[in-house]
Amino acid sequence: MTQISRFIGEVVPVAQNVTGDGDESAAPEGGGGFADYALVSLHCLRIYLDTSYRMTIDLLKEMPQITGEIGLSAADLPSPSTLCKAFDRISMSVCRVLLRQSAKLHDPSEHAAIDATFYERDRASRHYCHRTNYRVQTLKVTKLVDTATQAVLDLHCSTTLEGSDADLAEQIARRNAGDLRSLAADKGYDKQQLRERLRELDIRPLIKHRIFAPYDHAHNARIDDDRYAQRSMAETVNSAVKRSLGYAVRARTWYREFREIALMCVVYNIKQAIKQ
Repeated sequence: MTQISRFIGEVVPVAQNVTGDGDESAAPEGGGGFADYALVSLHCLRIYLDTSYRMTIDLLKEMPQITGEIGLSAADLPSPSTLCKAFDRISMSVCRVLLRQSAKLHDPSEHAAIDATFYERDRASRHYCHRTNYRVQTLKVTKLVDTATQAVLDLHCSTTLEGSDADLAEQIARRNAGDLRSLAADKGYDKQQLRERLRELDIRPLIKHRIFAPYDHAHNARIDDDRYAQRSMAETVNSAVKRSLGYAVRARTWYREFREIALMCVVYNIKQAIKQ
């Protein structure tokens, strides 16, 4: 079995579980539309192949086994424009659930690390940027990563630099409170309020104090060094996602870019799962 076949074999069940329409026909019947799980699977495959909408459809026409895994035939495939428009109907909440389900393929350890990185938005032409007032050139993406399996558990995307890293970490930790026992981060997340909020959520904070007074050395000495050292896994995953799936987004609007980043992390999780 090829890697792409194993990949789509994992994507389709995850998509069916999340969208809840796995018992429906993937192709339109009686004037209806494509099943949501089929469209989600096609978009994940597009990101996996790192191709445009048109090229994705052209490639799938030559891969009947892969389209068959989704429940489609070459004649059933949507047009590139239909696939593009369908991306707007995949909400960010659905993408988050997809990410959570893909992470479960790794059996997470309940110990996580958090770190931020940037993705480029520079693939748009200068004419397009001027016409649409497209000024922000980077996306800030904060990822929550399981330190044992290196699976992406959750993320936060932003086109601005407003809000501290610690505030974003608290927001992400609150969403995943029931699944975490510890959270490691570098000194950029040093904020006493964050530590207090994490403890209220029964999450052990593994965040070194910046040295302002002698007692800060004592605070740092009580941190589990082995667990704290695992915070570098977040940096490793950020680098791995960019190297395998690209450092830039193809979408042009911010909400599409957020969904694209989330699906990139879904694809990364599944790619890592099929290597095991």
